[in-house]
Amino acid sequence: MSASHAAQDIIDEFSFFDDWADKYQHLIDQGRRLSSFPEELMDEDHLLKGCQSAVYFTAEHKDGKVHFSACSDAAIVQGLIALLLRVYSGQSASDILATPADFLQQIGLDKHLSPTRKTGLASMVDAIQSAARAAPVSDSSEL
Repeated sequence: MSASHAAQDIIDEFSFFDDWADKYQHLIDQGRRLSSFPEELMDEDHLLKGCQSAVYFTAEHKDGKVHFSACSDAAIVQGLIALLLRVYSGQSASDILATPADFLQQIGLDKHLSPTRKTGLASMVDAIQSAARAAPVSDSSEL
């Protein structure tokens, strides 16, 4: 599934909820389903700067795709990570760079996150895009 299709799936999922308490619960549930992050990578080298909560992040280029792994100590942030990984992990660098993170605004998160959470979210998106830009040339030949 392409990144844009994954983003649309998230928009569709969140459209089923009328109440923001339900949307937050869904976001938290998404984070709970996230694969565990290797404890040995929870160090300063993998700590993402610009986030209020601790966020550990890795990117791996493999078989023409960029694979991400991340975790946080905060439930809401863990949910945000889960959404970002659903859209971007396992995609080609060109697909990542061609798919803006505007799906987060379309589900209303921009109006319901604190300024510090928004800054952290922007840092996560920046890290994903930076990893895509750093992909080997064969991964991003369509750029």
